[in-house]
Amino acid sequence: MSRLNWGILGAARVNERLLPAIIEAPNSQLVAIASRRAGAAQATLDKYAPNASGVACYDDLDSLIADPDVEAIYCPMANEEHAEWALKAIAAGKHILIEKPMAIRVQDIGAIEAAAKKANVKVMEGFMYRFHPQHAKVRELIESGLIGDVLSCRASFSFLMPPARMYRINRSMANGGGAMWDIGPYAIHALRWCFGANKAPLEPISVISQANLNEHGADTVMSGVLDFGQDSLGRARYGHFDISFERARKAEYEIIGDRGAIKCHNMWAYPADDPVISWEVGGRSEMIILPKANHFNLEIEHFSDCVLNDKAPHLTFTDARNNCKVLEAVTRAVAKNMMVNVD
Repeated sequence: MSRLNWGILGAARVNERLLPAIIEAPNSQLVAIASRRAGAAQATLDKYAPNASGVACYDDLDSLIADPDVEAIYCPMANEEHAEWALKAIAAGKHILIEKPMAIRVQDIGAIEAAAKKANVKVMEGFMYRFHPQHAKVRELIESGLIGDVLSCRASFSFLMPPARMYRINRSMANGGGAMWDIGPYAIHALRWCFGANKAPLEPISVISQANLNEHGADTVMSGVLDFGQDSLGRARYGHFDISFERARKAEYEIIGDRGAIKCHNMWAYPADDPVISWEVGGRSEMIILPKANHFNLEIEHFSDCVLNDKAPHLTFTDARNNCKVLEAVTRAVAKNMMVNVD
């Protein structure tokens, strides 16, 4: 089997999951990792893949981008840096998987798309959860008519921020800091997908939200409501999101129709976790435990396959732009303390 040569642009904590995924995927191999912190690339490799060999470790990012052995790059850098380094990688002819969010401005996603088309490289936003089979099961249940017409969805994501990760809230929302740009993309992405049909997301028309801002202008807690418009019968469709760095770990979504409801209990399921899906219809409840899976491994396998066999990535630029439009609208709603339209 052909293998795609990967480089990792940064020593971020997500490498705990992504670095082994690149090594373990049958159609990929890790050839380089870089960090701007001296020794951090080697330390990351030693920590998460101590038996790896033949991996170049750089103390600057440009050397990895220039490495002729690197064919594809994973970018897990700070949210506000994604666009800058994605464009540099694309200019060097590298395919790139960009950790969510692809960028913090819609116009930057447009620039990345234009550059990717010109360079003929593959680019995808890194929403690893979409590759877990549990979500295909949820979609199957929805489209079977089990819960009727979808009218309401709720997404809740949180974890208690440890001191070592305070860098996520040391700058304003306008500059990529806070919970909305960190875990909020999952909530917004999930709600758009939950309301969609045949795997095509439904786009909201307006949003209202409230947040607790710290001294840097970063949100540590945020809740809000997305208006997805009326259905064909004139019934309202709302999506509720709740995210926090001040609460216990939670990553769930619930879809409520006019006949019943479906719940995904752990969207961030670890490989050893049992994926649990439950539903309630007509006063009766059922629950199923699905086979375990590693969504990071499946994401890497998918993107590598897209590059090696010239396939279109599952997550598109249109999806990335539309998710970013909502995220931008959410931040405007907080700043203005009022409902705003999703432009």
